[in-house]
Amino acid sequence: MAKAKVAKRPTRDEFVLEEIGNQLAEAQQEQSEVVLTVWGRQETTRGQIVKMDPRTGRVHVESNGETDKVPFMDIMSVNYPRD
Repeated sequence: MAKAKVAKRPTRDEFVLEEIGNQLAEAQQEQSEVVLTVWGRQETTRGQIVKMDPRTGRVHVESNGETDKVPFMDIMSVNYPRD
């Protein structure tokens, strides 16, 4: 049986990845709320970055007492809420 085709994550160059990493680090340091656009998810992820785990490559985003562990490579953009 053949596997169903899954869309591959778009590739980004090292400069884009570095910029996303810098934005995440700054948001964590300032304890700012961020809105992350995550590849493969319909909804954006909104919350405060509480931990960036280099061992697992995941960014821990806390919102309303719940922690969402988002893979760094799946983060397509970092924005700040406008409200």
